[in-house]
Amino acid sequence: MSQQQTLQIHLLVVCFICLVATVSAENWPQWRGPKINGTSTERGLPTQWNTTTNIAWKLPVPSLSGSTPIVWNDHLFLNIADGNNLSLWAIDRNSGAVLWKRPLGDGNRKMRKQNMSSPSPVTDGKSVWVITGTGHLSAFDFRGQALWTRDLQKDYGSFGLQWGYASSPLLHEGALYVQVLHGMLTNDPSYVLKIQGHSGKTVWKVNRPTAAVRESPDSYSTPTLLKNGPSNEIVITGGDIVTGHNTDTGDERWRVNGLNPRGYGHYRIVASPIVADGLVYAPTRERPLLALKIEDRRSLTVWSTDNGPDVPTPVTDGKYFYIVRDNGTMWCLDAKTGNKIYGPQRLASATYSSSPVLADGKLYISNEDGLTTVVKAGSVFQILSQNSLEGYTLSSPAISDGQIFIRTADNLWAIGKRRKD
Repeated sequence: MSQQQTLQIHLLVVCFICLVATVSAENWPQWRGPKINGTSTERGLPTQWNTTTNIAWKLPVPSLSGSTPIVWNDHLFLNIADGNNLSLWAIDRNSGAVLWKRPLGDGNRKMRKQNMSSPSPVTDGKSVWVITGTGHLSAFDFRGQALWTRDLQKDYGSFGLQWGYASSPLLHEGALYVQVLHGMLTNDPSYVLKIQGHSGKTVWKVNRPTAAVRESPDSYSTPTLLKNGPSNEIVITGGDIVTGHNTDTGDERWRVNGLNPRGYGHYRIVASPIVADGLVYAPTRERPLLALKIEDRRSLTVWSTDNGPDVPTPVTDGKYFYIVRDNGTMWCLDAKTGNKIYGPQRLASATYSSSPVLADGKLYISNEDGLTTVVKAGSVFQILSQNSLEGYTLSSPAISDGQIFIRTADNLWAIGKRRKD
């Protein structure tokens, strides 16, 4: 072999290693991660830990929150409630030290499980955006400089949800998509916004009518994104229906009924829609969960199940569809057909509000007691480990660079060593 051939082989190996590193190391820029569906391509993640073992650091926090930690390279961001006050914290991901805190207003209050810090921030690596349950939407750069702030309740009227506003923004191509779906405590229409990320100005606002009654118009879910032919569409669930909205205009392109076939007045929605391999999965209040195929303006229900969750959002890799119900029973279905692979299988006895995440061939499933069960992904149910952090937990895990970040009522925990690719 010539010296030139040897050099070419070495260059190819280096390029391959760089490519693998690029693919395997991911940020967690919004509450359902890099693909907006609760999955990550990370490998080599920890499977065992407790409060003293395999912990890189922990950071005390003042209160519970349903908000997920957001990770971008060396930064983490948290939506924080502290007494009456709300704030955004930026954290050094390597040490767990707080870099800065910025106020988001007051008016925090507890409403059943949640408080006004429930929505998760979103980031593009340059700016970070955060909304509170009181409707204050703010943007900051990574140094903590305020870029703009808005008060959605001042602009468009009071929120009218029974248990407080909790939807996170969706970030797509520099714009924020924000849903306000309500009706229990207001006669004002529900609506969806597109807001410029750099300026905070509203690009469009569309009302979203529904025939749902009493509490059923209320939705605490977060929008997701569907590629539908040449267009991108924002998928919204709530008010007994699923809708798809053109990202450029906000126009409703399609609508699917059936999330509340009997017209109950208590069918508020918490679990969010997800998209995988061209299918839209729409949970409601347990039954039915719909799997939809959308082609242009036409919709087809591919399958449905009555074994859906109430609060935890499901997760799928496009092959298997995993459901964790609030009572700790777990189901695995064929993502394309809805056929049962296994279930119900019992996790640790507790209430589950956190949403499962899927990475490294494993599912990470936290319950409200702070116990995270690691389950092997695939067609056979197998518990690999159970790991306790002994703190009340509503937030979903975040994964980045070989680490897992879990937020309890008392601490933010960094689990495992950071991988330096």
